[in-house]
Amino acid sequence: MPSVCFLSQVSFCKGDARHLPGDAWRRPYKLLRMLLAASLAVFLLPIALPCDHRAGAAETDSVVMQALKEEMARSFSRLKNAGDAPVYYIAYRVFEREVANVSGDYGSIKEKFDVSKSRTLDVEFRVGSPKLDNSHKIPSGSDSGRETFGYEVQIPFEDDKMALRNIIWLKTDAAFRLAQKKFAQVKANKDVLVAEEDRSDDYVVEKPQIHFAPKRPMNVDHVLWQSQVRESSAVFRDFPFIRTGDVDLTAQRLRRYLVTSTGAAIEDERISYDARLYADTVANDGMVLWLIDRAEVDDLKRMPDAATLKSMARRLGESLDRLRKSQIAQPYAGPAILQGKAAAVFFHEIFGHRIEGHRQKDESEGRTFTDKVGMPVMPKFISVIDDASAAKLGKNILNGYYKFDDEGVPSQKVVLVDKGVLRRFLMSSSPIRGFKNSNGHGRCREGHAPVARQSNLMVVADAKHQVSPQELRALLIKETKRQKKPYGLIFDDIEGGSTLTRSSDPQIYNLYPLRVTKVYADGRPDELLRGVDIVGTPLASLELILAASNEVQTFNGVCGAESGWIPVSASSPSLLVKTIEVARQAKSHNKPPLLPDPLQEARQRGVKR
Repeated sequence: MPSVCFLSQVSFCKGDARHLPGDAWRRPYKLLRMLLAASLAVFLLPIALPCDHRAGAAETDSVVMQALKEEMARSFSRLKNAGDAPVYYIAYRVFEREVANVSGDYGSIKEKFDVSKSRTLDVEFRVGSPKLDNSHKIPSGSDSGRETFGYEVQIPFEDDKMALRNIIWLKTDAAFRLAQKKFAQVKANKDVLVAEEDRSDDYVVEKPQIHFAPKRPMNVDHVLWQSQVRESSAVFRDFPFIRTGDVDLTAQRLRRYLVTSTGAAIEDERISYDARLYADTVANDGMVLWLIDRAEVDDLKRMPDAATLKSMARRLGESLDRLRKSQIAQPYAGPAILQGKAAAVFFHEIFGHRIEGHRQKDESEGRTFTDKVGMPVMPKFISVIDDASAAKLGKNILNGYYKFDDEGVPSQKVVLVDKGVLRRFLMSSSPIRGFKNSNGHGRCREGHAPVARQSNLMVVADAKHQVSPQELRALLIKETKRQKKPYGLIFDDIEGGSTLTRSSDPQIYNLYPLRVTKVYADGRPDELLRGVDIVGTPLASLELILAASNEVQTFNGVCGAESGWIPVSASSPSLLVKTIEVARQAKSHNKPPLLPDPLQEARQRGVKR
């Protein structure tokens, strides 16, 4: 299975690659290439699809749901015993995306208001039995989620039932053939390979759910949005060193349809609104620098107005000006404060991925915490939960919120670590030793098989061990003096992070801070730094947490792993860590542009725009 995660504030949807300046775009896509290169089932008697128990369901179902249900009943009844291995489970998933976006750059419209729409169908077949089916891991590396699903396919956005049914029929046939082929490979491997350590079943029965959420309007005023991006992106003209100054406003609806042969029928949606501001520059030594500010809300009324966007743009320009004039950080190991968002990404990478359930029985994984349930894995004053059922934390919306996961299991709050002791893992419908049932964390993007993934990871510090931000800084200085170091570090703004979890890879993580501050032990003024990555190993890093603040921050982003790019959040108080290691960041050798900014040159000559 793939072993790379990349977590980022930058969404990897239509057109978003433009937000990665210079060599910065190489980082996520290099990791994505590594991801691609690395190497829901329930027991059901052979009966037809159960009827929907809602009154009047046949009349009120959407056209998409009608097409899915009708093809499900027909396919399951006729294909259940049509192959060498019996079909015991089928799932149809349709992901319907509607994205409205406008982008402004340097005071003009770069991409005019546009609405894109798409529907993607995934067909999942389970053949064999819940004990052993075609989803079983094949150690040879030929395993892939697509072989479990069949291939995903784009289906019409127009509600034409027979057109939809025709494509569902064709992809069902393809998925059936692939599932039979894959199960034959699974059985052949079982006959020639040594027994696995974890011999848990491939699937567990979960109660089928029925849920419907009505479609809501997005109500975007495209004229207003175009005016706002023009005005706010024009602020970047006041900063002649800025190469690119973007303002993007996006509204996105993801409507999801799930129908299974066990009777699950879920139709729901998520609507989000996002304002993202981005600016980049090149320092005199050739280092490409960039910063992002963003506001993500679930209510259009809470989107920033023009005045707020202009204020955000000005703060971003001023911050980038200070950053480009700062000194380059040197390799360092010593005490540091991870501010809330940086601490949240720290936990997402070094802990969150390693307690995802499927990694515990995959023998190609490092399985850092597999045998540590009931044992302390971090300081006693730290607990960790993952709560997909939480829509907000304080005033912040949480990107990983949902009512049902992509296997149709209700979302749950899961206590992973209680007062430093590991208690459980994040679970999909694939059991592992000691943990049979899903806890609502089977997640995927279209075209991928669901596996256990993080949703809303939250780090909680015991109240008795919380200190104010000022006290945490004082503790940093105290620890710096105790270690006889000249300075400590504070990591503030952060791009994201990545980690390797496969047993054949080094068990390391990387975090990509955007702003770092050097805090001197002798009281000299703080200095802003740039150009470092945080590196380390998971177990050692968790043991080095010394204290936590009483203020919590939330990092909303997207996480890429083997089941695709999914929305997540991570929340944490600021943390004082005994030792953080940083490595120098790679940089370009290109100098800043030789010619001055044409707008600034025109202003100096008194030429009007």
